[in-house]
Amino acid sequence: MRVAIGLRLESNENWEQAATYVTEAERLGVDCVWSHESWGLDAATPLAFMAARTSRIRLGSGIMQAGTRTPALLAMTSLSLASMSNGRFLLGLGVSGPQVIEGWHGIRFDRPLTRMRETVEIVRRGVKGERVTYKGQVYELPLPGGEGKALRSSASPRPDIPIYLATLSPRSLEMTGEIADGWLGTSFMPEHARVFFDAIEAGAKRAGRSLAQLDLQAGGHVAFGDDVERLLTARKPGLAFTLGAMGSRQHNFYNDAFKRAGYVDAAVEVQRLWLDGKRDEAAARVPDELAVKVNLLGTEAMVRERLAIYRGCGITTLRVDPGGATLDARLATLGRLMELVKAG
Repeated sequence: MRVAIGLRLESNENWEQAATYVTEAERLGVDCVWSHESWGLDAATPLAFMAARTSRIRLGSGIMQAGTRTPALLAMTSLSLASMSNGRFLLGLGVSGPQVIEGWHGIRFDRPLTRMRETVEIVRRGVKGERVTYKGQVYELPLPGGEGKALRSSASPRPDIPIYLATLSPRSLEMTGEIADGWLGTSFMPEHARVFFDAIEAGAKRAGRSLAQLDLQAGGHVAFGDDVERLLTARKPGLAFTLGAMGSRQHNFYNDAFKRAGYVDAAVEVQRLWLDGKRDEAAARVPDELAVKVNLLGTEAMVRERLAIYRGCGITTLRVDPGGATLDARLATLGRLMELVKAG
């Protein structure tokens, strides 16, 4: 099982500290680092910064928001990052949600699955160096009735850029299995992996391949300690935010995923409390069991047991957020985890 981490820039925008974190993670044997975007820093620019400071670790956009860039621009950005990193770039895409897409970008959140599928198809043609013509429900290239013409990228083709999708709903998970090289999982509990994997596998079979051909990435916060109650309590506000704030009352894909895993009552109640402004009560309502299952917390023996469960359910890359109040503490946590992973 490989290990992946995320960049930690938005809390302090300390670029040199982030570079130290990534270069040390590379030395420890971490496979890839993901750079996300919401409504702060973009996903692509930090990867260029890290490409210049690393030599082995893979660099992924986890995720770029589909619809906020044209497919052609996604292809161009992918080609640039793959070129400057000597082929280490991974293109991670997600549809985000209406609160961000409509509220921040001013773009209608319509036909997200169709948009994602067409985006992937066009990006793949672009990075292969094909002359791009396309007629879909969302995109048509070149636009009819104008002066545009079909173009091919002038950059060197890079047909092997892997595409990962961050998906949660059953239909989007099936699409992931059908068209993607990997999956970026959230709201994931390995004990309930089939909530996600059944749909991904169905899509993969439709495309004539197996679930084993995808890189399945998921994980959680990692923290070592004997006071498990304290570790659990520290994770609950973040889970309450996910269940309550990552969407509206009508659309919260993360909340829905927890419901499908069997936590209907908790998901509904935490969301209600959060949206009513009762955030402390929302955090207190998060079940201990849920906080345990989405993270790797406790003594080394407990974390080792969680690792075995992730391996056993089929996760191929463990994506982790190492705990610690300082850079040195986070790296110490990551180092302990890597030792456990390597030990099997």
